[in-house]
Amino acid sequence: MTTVLELLSLSKSYGEGKTERRVLHGLTATVEKGECVVLLGRSGSGKSTLLNLIAGIDSPSAGEIKINGVSLTQLSEENRTLLRRRHIGFIFQFFNLIPTLTVEENLLLPLELNGRNNPAGRAYAQSLLQEVGLLERAHSPPDELSGGEQQRVAIARALVHDPLLVLADEPTGNLDLETGHRVLTLLDRLTKQAGKTLIMVTHSPEVIGQADRILRLGAEGLVAEEPV
Repeated sequence: MTTVLELLSLSKSYGEGKTERRVLHGLTATVEKGECVVLLGRSGSGKSTLLNLIAGIDSPSAGEIKINGVSLTQLSEENRTLLRRRHIGFIFQFFNLIPTLTVEENLLLPLELNGRNNPAGRAYAQSLLQEVGLLERAHSPPDELSGGEQQRVAIARALVHDPLLVLADEPTGNLDLETGHRVLTLLDRLTKQAGKTLIMVTHSPEVIGQADRILRLGAEGLVAEEPV
């Protein structure tokens, strides 16, 4: 199998006045192409911090992150942005759609940034909107959609530029139980259908049971658990 992600003795600390707060320490793990990995841990354990480090949004205090063999931690900020733009799709808890753009324009933006806003790219964006059941809302602004609909658009946006790695940070945390279940089922189906590697923070028992692996983040670092 192809290794998509490597974490090598990864640590992150933040300064708080004259003291330093250690959030992550000595994390080591690998994730293979096509895997669905669920990241668990108590509130405040650093799950979102870890996803932000993997995405290159934040930088570690020590250690190394490799995406598809490329050392993210050795890249300049500009090159980290380019790598994230091309190879990573991120799904946030609060959707983070751009309110001044239509649903379709939100999907076309990642293609525009990657120089792929061409007929083939636009056709793929349309097909993803069809997959998430929102093609008829392509020209609507996000604020006219329900929370579940907005998250379905966010899933399509995360996949439209054909990333190596999809990161999802509690993507149903802002949704009711039934809507959240439908969104997670859709996310699981679309990522598996496209052969994508998915790392997701979630507490959904259904998704945890369908994951290829579970990694629990705690004082001992990242500990593998069997899905149940």
